[in-house]
Amino acid sequence: MLHIYVDADACPVKEEVYRVAQRYGLEVTLVANSWMRTPNYHWLRLVVVKDDKLDAADDWIAEQAGEGDIVVTADIPLASRCLKNGALVTGCTGREFREDTIGDALASRELMSELRESGFQMGGPPPFQKKDRSRFLQKLDEMIQRVRRSQS
Repeated sequence: MLHIYVDADACPVKEEVYRVAQRYGLEVTLVANSWMRTPNYHWLRLVVVKDDKLDAADDWIAEQAGEGDIVVTADIPLASRCLKNGALVTGCTGREFREDTIGDALASRELMSELRESGFQMGGPPPFQKKDRSRFLQKLDEMIQRVRRSQS
């Protein structure tokens, strides 16, 4: 059954995920490194990964998410791992990560990291906007429909 996993620590679209999941009757698991307040829904679960390892929450998501699941994350390496397990993956701005584009995203991430380490001053990501939220909602709905069609 379709399940949504959210890399929740810095996710700005949790409320949108709740609304969509409630509309479709889906289960959602938020995964974080520390406790956070969540609504009290029977279909919503918070998993707090208490581990000193930097990517412990990412590891948990990658181990759980698979075929027929959707993962919400901005973390490109996590997106790559989840794609390899057969999950669909979207960023918080509605950017879908796909097998045919994840290699380019990983390479760009690595290049930017090397430039920062070399002392180049880089601007951060643009501020999150209403249009990002709207694109995310559209992409999440599209992915749910895609999974449901493939399961019927």
